[in-house]
Amino acid sequence: MSDAILLVNLGTPDAPTAPALRRYLAEFLGDRRVVDLPRPLWWPILHGIVLNTRPAKSAAKYARIWTREGSPLKFHTEKQAKLVRGLLGQQGRQDVAVAWAMRYGQPSIPAVLDRLKREGARRIVVVPLYPQFSASTALSARDAVRAWRANDDTATDIAQVEEFHEDAGYIAALRQSVLDHWKTSGRPDHLLMSFHGIPKRAVARGDPYESQCRRTAELLAAELKLPTGSWQLTFQSRFGAAEWLQPYTQPTLEQLGRSGVKRIDVMCPGFPADCLETLEEIAIECRETFLAAGGGEFRYIPCLNERPDWIAALAKLALDRLASAA
Repeated sequence: MSDAILLVNLGTPDAPTAPALRRYLAEFLGDRRVVDLPRPLWWPILHGIVLNTRPAKSAAKYARIWTREGSPLKFHTEKQAKLVRGLLGQQGRQDVAVAWAMRYGQPSIPAVLDRLKREGARRIVVVPLYPQFSASTALSARDAVRAWRANDDTATDIAQVEEFHEDAGYIAALRQSVLDHWKTSGRPDHLLMSFHGIPKRAVARGDPYESQCRRTAELLAAELKLPTGSWQLTFQSRFGAAEWLQPYTQPTLEQLGRSGVKRIDVMCPGFPADCLETLEEIAIECRETFLAAGGGEFRYIPCLNERPDWIAALAKLALDRLASAA
C-alpha cells in the first residue's frame, strides 16, 4: 500500500454521559478555530462555567439518539469509510487504503495517520466531511494534519479536499435523496434547508462558508426545479451570545408553524452523516417547535449517510484529489 484516503468528521463523545461530554467539549471548545475569543477571556468561561453546566445537558441530548452501535456520527462515518473501500476494490483500486478519524474524540487524526504510515502509506488524501469550507471545520482539520506532519520524519505526502459544496456528485446525491423521500411520502408545502451556523464575524473576516451554503442550496433547488417561495435556507446550532448567520432555523420553523403551513420537509445538506445536530436538534426539537406553533406535518429528510450515490461521489472526490496530488 502506498496511497490512502482519510475521511475526517467533526467528532463525538465516547458515551452519552456528563464525564464523556466534559472531555469532548473541553477539546472541541478549546480549539481556537471553533471559539476565536482571546484565551484569557474564554478560558475562565469555558472551564468555570461551560464545562460545569453544559456536559449534563448535552449528555441528555445524546442519550435521545444513542444506539446500540453507539454515536450515529461515529457509525455512519465508519460505514462510509468501509463502503468507499469496498467500492474502490470493485474498481480495481485495492492499492488504496481507506480510514476514518475524528477531529475531536476518537479515533484521533494523529493516531490514524500514525497507523497509515506504519502500514506503508506514502501519499494520503484527507477528506474533511464538510461540504462547505469554514475555518472552524476544514481549516481546523488541516491544523491537526499539519501538527502531525511537523513530526513526520518521512515527509509523507498529504493533500486535502478543502470543500465540495458544488460538486456534481454531491448535489446529485442530495437531489436524489429528496426525490426518493418524496416518492414515498409525497411533496411538502415547503422545503427547509438547514445548515450549521457560524458567527457573523467569521464571514466578515472573509470566511466563504455562508456563500458556499447559499450556492449549495441554490444548486439543489434548481436541480429539484423548486419555484421561488417553496424553499428556504436557514442556519442552526447557534452557541454563545454573538450574532450568528441568519435566519435561524428554529425561529423560522416557529414562524412557519404560526402561519399555518400544512407540511414542511427539513433537510441538512451540510451534514453528510446524521448526528446530534440533525437527529436531536432538527428531527426532535425543531419538529416539536413547528408543531407547537400550529404547524401541520413535519418530516425530516435523512442525511446522505450510506447512500450508494453518495459513496460513489465521495470516492470520486478522494480519487480526483489523489490524482491531482501525484
